[in-house]
Amino acid sequence: MTTGRFEADIAVPDEALGAAPGGKWRARWAQAAGHITRRRALPSAEATKAWWAAAVAAQADRVLLWVPVAFGIGSASYLGLKSEPAAWIVWLVAAALAIPAIAAARFTRHRGVLAIAGLAAMAGAGFLVAKLHSDRIAAPIARANLGMVNVDGWVVDIASPSERGERLLIAPVRVSRLSPEETPTRIRVVIAAPGGPEGAPPPGTPIHLLTLLDPPPGPAAPGAYDFARDAWFEGIGGVGIALRQPDWVALPTPPWRLRAEMAVNAMRWKVAKRLAHDIAAVMGSDDGGATGLAVAVTTSHQDWLSADHRDDLRGSGLAHMLAIAGLHTAAVCGFAFFAVRLAIAAWPWLALRVSGKKVAGAVALVAVAGYLVLSGAHPPARRAAITASVAFFAILVDRRAVSLHSLAVAAFIILLIEPDVLLAPGFEMSFCATASLVALAEIWPHHPRTPGLAWPLAALQKTRDWVVALAMVSFVAGAATGPFAIQHFNRVANYGVFANLTADFVASAVMMPALALCLLAQGIGVSHSIGVPVLYVAGWAARTINSLGHVFATAPGAAITMPSAPQIALAISYLGIIFACLWRGSLRWIGLPMAMAVAVWPRPLAPVAWIASDGNDAAVVIDGREVTLKPDKRAYATQLWAQRRDLVLPANAQIAQEAAFDCDRNGCTPTGGARPAIAAWWTKRHPSGDRLKAMCERADVLILRAPVDPPASCKEVIVLRRLDFDIGGAAEVYPAPHGWRIVWSQPMRGKRPWTGAGG
Repeated sequence: MTTGRFEADIAVPDEALGAAPGGKWRARWAQAAGHITRRRALPSAEATKAWWAAAVAAQADRVLLWVPVAFGIGSASYLGLKSEPAAWIVWLVAAALAIPAIAAARFTRHRGVLAIAGLAAMAGAGFLVAKLHSDRIAAPIARANLGMVNVDGWVVDIASPSERGERLLIAPVRVSRLSPEETPTRIRVVIAAPGGPEGAPPPGTPIHLLTLLDPPPGPAAPGAYDFARDAWFEGIGGVGIALRQPDWVALPTPPWRLRAEMAVNAMRWKVAKRLAHDIAAVMGSDDGGATGLAVAVTTSHQDWLSADHRDDLRGSGLAHMLAIAGLHTAAVCGFAFFAVRLAIAAWPWLALRVSGKKVAGAVALVAVAGYLVLSGAHPPARRAAITASVAFFAILVDRRAVSLHSLAVAAFIILLIEPDVLLAPGFEMSFCATASLVALAEIWPHHPRTPGLAWPLAALQKTRDWVVALAMVSFVAGAATGPFAIQHFNRVANYGVFANLTADFVASAVMMPALALCLLAQGIGVSHSIGVPVLYVAGWAARTINSLGHVFATAPGAAITMPSAPQIALAISYLGIIFACLWRGSLRWIGLPMAMAVAVWPRPLAPVAWIASDGNDAAVVIDGREVTLKPDKRAYATQLWAQRRDLVLPANAQIAQEAAFDCDRNGCTPTGGARPAIAAWWTKRHPSGDRLKAMCERADVLILRAPVDPPASCKEVIVLRRLDFDIGGAAEVYPAPHGWRIVWSQPMRGKRPWTGAGG
């Protein structure tokens, strides 16, 4: 019988097996299958305790990595509340969490107790800072149902374009029907631009326009993206559509801060137009979208980028190209760093007298600041600039530039300045991807080079190592951002690893350095013979990236679509990725199944109909397709709902609508037998008695915007009036045991400063 660390479940002497007929082979089989008939003895309580103690002790120098995590949990707790807490309650919570940390620091030296108490205090600090930040940036929001107003104001910036035209960010001086105390500090208005970007009024222009002005819209569906919350933290208090072209008007001199902001944005717009003109001249009329992408990654203006190229980049997993963030900042400042360091090393006299690495780090910091200004200092660019600045500052003070500690410092600074970014998809994806790559570098095996290897074999070995490393980088970054892509965009690009492996290399090694040289050449006024080749290289690289995006976006099986999971699944995935990156030791792998929560979490019963937040549009699900009552309206909202619920949009929305509804400009009556049967009367005019009776007889749900009482035939019908939408916002309809159940978006948002009158 075998003894020692294994205990036999079935004791069979090996001698007996060997003596039996065929015993030699039976003995070998029993030995090979020993893991089936034998079990490992359970570890003792003392061994288990020692193992846990060692696992925890290994985290002694990583407590600071969890500081931004704890701070972020506190900020997320504030942002997730359903009602706005009073200031005294927030201060009380922060104090209640800080007092134990102070007491622990005074009365104990136990590192575990100190760490737990300190992290709890940081969570309280995050809760408090998020509240203070929200109160600090509070600004008026336009009233609902304000209607047409006259606006006099300054064009502050030109935002990303819409399908209807150019978006202007305006600092209003006067808004009719609003008192000065009610006037928002910023509004965003879409204007028709027949001449394209060239026809838009540049930043710094004083204009007068007639516009329909509304408060920033809430979620297009319950639980969907809340633009109003982002607008609140960006200081935007109204959105509108101009009813005619703006006119120039004389206005009083604005404050100096507004003048400085407009001057910077005017410079950016001028650079964008000049760069677009130069690249278009070099590349020709058929530039493959090179002009639009080059301008977008340089100045963040997407006005020259066509919708087709934008969709290809998003569909291939290259959407990060459109938001100036880590990739762009790292490429530009990395190019500046290595160029300066190489120049110093090439000058022996200077190399002997200065630290080339530190001088290059200082120049890179200047490049970071310059690129941040040129890009418009939008939230993703600010986050990337802070992260890069921390890395280069670490070089100046002789610390590791890229480490989990420097990333934690950058994350903490960002959350301290803008705690609301915690819920932004860009922040979630960029920091989880960066943390996963740094953690990968920590555990990546480093094999020594074989000495004396012939140079062809050495080159082949180095090429192999680089290819494997790049593939792992793309795979790990894609896996870290996958849960957020599913939750926020309901799409996973199957070829995202290959798209990023190729396109990111072209962008980092060719496009961004070439564009940096273009701007440098324009700034110092070098000769045309030098500038044109660099412009062509930048244009070629941008066109190549667009081509790669098109290939990977249109390839068979390019993407998997999935409906959004409950928010708890996203929180678990978020914490799982962070735990896998920050924990040291084998327990870190617990984070991997947690990270998969969004992908594997059971989806609840899907809704069968959707109604817009103002009751002026609706859609029903028929055979897995979304059929809208107004096919030519609200394309963004209907597409977003289809995306979130993994529905198919019919090839011809008009034909699908006509098969299920009898509609005219005033309303719709269901005819196709789809359930729930939704009838709608869009206008405020009273419908005829026969029309109203027919809608009630055929409908399960009636949207009635006219101030009229429904007839007796509507007794069993769910009637939704204008007031219901003012209070509830967008709605989804679910089947119920005895009819239908309505779920509204406003109760999910709660009563917060950004939820408006309906909150």
